[in-house]
Amino acid sequence: MESEGKGWHCGSLFFYMCAVALFSPCVTGQIRYSIPEEMSVGSFVGNIASDLGLEPKRLISGKARVFTADSSEYIGLDKENGHLVVKNKIDREELCGEISACSVSFDVIFENPMELYRVTVDIQDINDNSPVFPKSQIEQEISELAVLGARFPLESAIDPDVGVNTLQKYTLQPTDHFKLNVQNGDDGSKTVEMVLHSSLDREKKNHHNLILTAFDGGKPQRSATVQINIIVLDGNDNAPVFSQSSYRTSVVENAPKSTIVTRVSATDADESSHSIQYYFEHTSSTVKALFSIDADSGEVKVIGDIDYEKHKQFKIKVKAKDHGGLTDSSDIIVDIIDVNDNTPKITMMSFSSAVSEDAAPGTVIAMINIQDLDSGDNSKITCSIDLNSPFKIISSLTNYYNLLTYSELDREQTGEYNITITAVDGGNPPLSSKEILNLKISDVNDHTPQFEQESYTAFIAENNPPSTTILTVKAVDLDWGPNAKVSYFIIDGDLNGAPLASYISINSESGVIYAEKSFDYEQLKSFKMQVKAQDGGSPPLSNNMTVNIVIQDQNDNAPQVLYPVQTGASVVAEIVPRAAEVGYLVTKVVAVDVDSGQNAWLSYKLQKATDRALFEVGLQNGEIRTVRQVTDKDAVKQKLTVVVEDNGQPSRSAVVSINVAVADSFPEVLSEFTDFMQGKQYDDNLTFYLILALAVVSFLFVVSIISIISVKIYRWRQNKLFYKSGSNLPVIPYYPPVYADGTLQHVYNYEMCGTTDSRMGDMKFVRPYSQNTLVSQSRMGTVQREKKEQEVDDLTLEQKPPNADWRFPPNQRPGPSGAGAHPDEAGASAGVIAGTRPWPNPPTEAEQFQAMMVAANVSEATATLGPRYNPQYGPDYRQNVFIPGSTATLMANPQQQVPQQALPPPQALPPVEAPKAAQTPASKKKPTKKDKK
Repeated sequence: MESEGKGWHCGSLFFYMCAVALFSPCVTGQIRYSIPEEMSVGSFVGNIASDLGLEPKRLISGKARVFTADSSEYIGLDKENGHLVVKNKIDREELCGEISACSVSFDVIFENPMELYRVTVDIQDINDNSPVFPKSQIEQEISELAVLGARFPLESAIDPDVGVNTLQKYTLQPTDHFKLNVQNGDDGSKTVEMVLHSSLDREKKNHHNLILTAFDGGKPQRSATVQINIIVLDGNDNAPVFSQSSYRTSVVENAPKSTIVTRVSATDADESSHSIQYYFEHTSSTVKALFSIDADSGEVKVIGDIDYEKHKQFKIKVKAKDHGGLTDSSDIIVDIIDVNDNTPKITMMSFSSAVSEDAAPGTVIAMINIQDLDSGDNSKITCSIDLNSPFKIISSLTNYYNLLTYSELDREQTGEYNITITAVDGGNPPLSSKEILNLKISDVNDHTPQFEQESYTAFIAENNPPSTTILTVKAVDLDWGPNAKVSYFIIDGDLNGAPLASYISINSESGVIYAEKSFDYEQLKSFKMQVKAQDGGSPPLSNNMTVNIVIQDQNDNAPQVLYPVQTGASVVAEIVPRAAEVGYLVTKVVAVDVDSGQNAWLSYKLQKATDRALFEVGLQNGEIRTVRQVTDKDAVKQKLTVVVEDNGQPSRSAVVSINVAVADSFPEVLSEFTDFMQGKQYDDNLTFYLILALAVVSFLFVVSIISIISVKIYRWRQNKLFYKSGSNLPVIPYYPPVYADGTLQHVYNYEMCGTTDSRMGDMKFVRPYSQNTLVSQSRMGTVQREKKEQEVDDLTLEQKPPNADWRFPPNQRPGPSGAGAHPDEAGASAGVIAGTRPWPNPPTEAEQFQAMMVAANVSEATATLGPRYNPQYGPDYRQNVFIPGSTATLMANPQQQVPQQALPPPQALPPVEAPKAAQTPASKKKPTKKDKK
């Protein structure tokens, strides 16, 4: 049978292609095949790739697949060779029932691009079913009084096949009393009846056995037989008669059970007509499951669930039989009325779950099939989607729809869409169904990174350790995934001749900016750089931003004392005449601080002094002045220690030591000069002596208390003898002449101290006086000049203002308070002691000039020391002084435009007379009052 089916298939297979104009470009044509039923699984149906003119690889690349609306797949697709094959065995009778034209329709869908081909496969019937009678034996009761020509309906045989393969004819054996009458109905069905053509006689034969055979038209021919047993009854000569030859009625689907469909009735001319019984004749199992008839009343009722989608009409044969066995038959035609009880079914044929945000309008997102099993208006479908969305849905074929993009997409505004597809039928009330599609918008790198600020300003303190975090920059990219991953870079540049990368680095992922080295505010106060934020897209997009980095000053520089200059080569002393009045300007400490702001504000304090009651220092200007009148009891040697402290946190300071000589004559100063060196050396070794003394004391304490007392008494007696003998020996300095011809460049000084006890004698050889030494041969004359000027100044009560030639203009004063007015410029009255004003002008480098003057030759020092220490005048610096860090230059006279040298060239010293012989104790006279002055 299978081989025969294949041969029939080869002979009857055909296909045709027709190009039709469709609504959607995705549906390109329709193709039809024809195959017989009952083909084995895997049997060849057709070569769709060849028939459509497609390359076999197109089926693989296009992901070709078969789609059916009812999800029943009878035909499969072999993508390897492009063949359509039988996937499930097809039974035409099960698939189409009594319908002769039977076909299976499905769609072949391709992707990339989307294409749809409709394929119809006609299922041809084969003679695979034999006729079947409902019963194997028929019992028939016939009255002997039955008239000739009486008809007796028989149950027809059933053949599920169609066409020539279905039931074709009947035969009856024997035909002594009965013959067959076969009638063809309008629907192609055959009704078979026995017609009495010879009278019956129960008394002769009360039973008749007949054989009814049914034949179909197939090859080979199939047949079925049924035995008819006829019982001859006695006496009833009138058969029941139905009131109608056929009854037509209708019932809605889903009608409740026990619903009365119709009522049939028959009458009998015999007296026993009240005993007529009604039966369904030749009913199928489906009719028996859905309907029932009351045998007495003839009411037909619903006993099952009627579904219009399965059965749209029922034709039921009903028989009326009296007690005598006479019967009549009629037809009941039941039309099923459709009810809108099926919602539209939405099937996604193809769907792209993600679409790029740069997809052009009109891009197909999904292909949709919608089916409604109802009929008429109940099956008319209206499909729609949400409003205000960038999508639209259009119908491509009947019950087929395409979901398209309607406008441009932007993932940054909406990254995901939930598209609700609504299908509504035309019933009353209408039924609807919904399908929600989740569509994700894939990102495209169309946004540049944006910094949170247009520019950043960061502050960092100087002297920072390397790798210090300065600030964090942040840029946001509205894209997603790798396109939104931002990396940070510093645009290459130079700073002070060095690459910018040597100063600054940045973390490419976090945007944290680090300092690569320690900054110095005094060298670099601020700088700018460009930071680039770049995303990870392809191609990458970037944006630049400016970062201003400001270095904050720290108090990392101690004040620097410009004057007096501290050197270890010689000792410089300030001379204060004993006739100096209160407020006499001894000297001025000049210091600067290279820091800025309050870190450069300097204050001066007197840390240590030989006589604190004699001197004071201005807190803000560093001027050292006398507090009281100098007396004869004041020591000649005065040593002052001044601390210069800035205003930083924590503060830094510098210490300067100033030697002051209280004397009226220059030789008196020289006699005490060497003691300054000894005191200085003592100060340098003070720590060592303290440690040694502590060790000696500890050792002596351990030895014994008695030894300590003995040593103390011995040392006290020795020291007492030394002081008594030493006080009667004068120190006579000797000043050799200084030659101007260059033969003797230095002046040597010898000092000898002797006592009656030779063990206490001392002999010192002092190093030669250089140009940095305060001693001058013309000092005596200068002292005389000062004395005369002082006597004249004693007549006035007010101190004269200082010489205005040595002041700075306000715009050239260094330091943060350089713009402050001078006390005289501010209208201060004469005689106001300095140090009571607010922060003064910071000291300048020019005030160290006093040390330069002292280091000059003797004749220049003699000429300037007179007016320098005159109480009527402030310091008068005549040379030009360049101030580091400033463009100011100290001029000798504001009107003088020609710059001068900082130090005058050395000049030859005038010859001096040899000193007189030192006085002996015998010839020593008591100095008079005039000599002391």
